[in-house]
Amino acid sequence: MKRTFKVLSIAFAVSVILTSCFSYTSVVGKGAQGNRQVTKWNHYVIGGLAPVGVSDSKAMADGATDYTVHTRQTFINGLIASLTFSIYTPTTTTVTK
Repeated sequence: MKRTFKVLSIAFAVSVILTSCFSYTSVVGKGAQGNRQVTKWNHYVIGGLAPVGVSDSKAMADGATDYTVHTRQTFINGLIASLTFSIYTPTTTTVTK
């Protein structure tokens, strides 16, 4: 019994330590020319497999031709995903103009 608990504890610790939040950045045109930011959440279900509501970065740029798009899973997004057992998995998109 002690051995099983120890193995499960180590497996849990390793899984927590080795997890990471994903992020990716896209540069459009010359990239952000200023520091004005617009942030919106993207809504996915079933571990991110099925999009329910995804933000439109071009619309968020509001006509700008040079901007940077940064999409990531923040701590809050990860916390919500873990609380819902990844049934609902949000991400955050920030457009910097």
